[in-house]
Amino acid sequence: MKKLLSALFALTILVSCSSSDKEKTPQKDYTEQNEQEIKDYITKNNLTAQRTESGLYYIINEPGTGKQPTATSSVTVAYTGSFTNGKTFDQSSSSGIEFPLNGVIPGWTEGIQLFKEGGSGALLIPSHLGYGSFGRPGIPGGAVLIFDVKLIKVN
Repeated sequence: MKKLLSALFALTILVSCSSSDKEKTPQKDYTEQNEQEIKDYITKNNLTAQRTESGLYYIINEPGTGKQPTATSSVTVAYTGSFTNGKTFDQSSSSGIEFPLNGVIPGWTEGIQLFKEGGSGALLIPSHLGYGSFGRPGIPGGAVLIFDVKLIKVN
């Protein structure tokens, strides 16, 4: 039961905002602020990251050798989610959590597809690919999200 509750909590954290939330209040644009925050984080931590066209930054520590997921794949991922200040806001167990990539924040949908099974690395997600200016409980609006991830399995 505890494992089920933990999995449900993690999925709640990863699921994107509903369209009705977005219709009530216009999004604030954090693009420039987030871009600078991510660049500062990369410099401070002496990281080498790649940037996608969408603004997602990623680091592949281990590319993996198994199957590579698509945007509609169900995957099992072990992860730790933190802010650029190092404060952890969520973490799975080492055995990971299973979820569909088309049911999570856009930064995860895009980023997890960069790995193959067994791959690991980090996703540095600007707010427009996370929770936007609305945030979620425990995650303020406009927040950059850092996820250390390991793609365990494409289900």
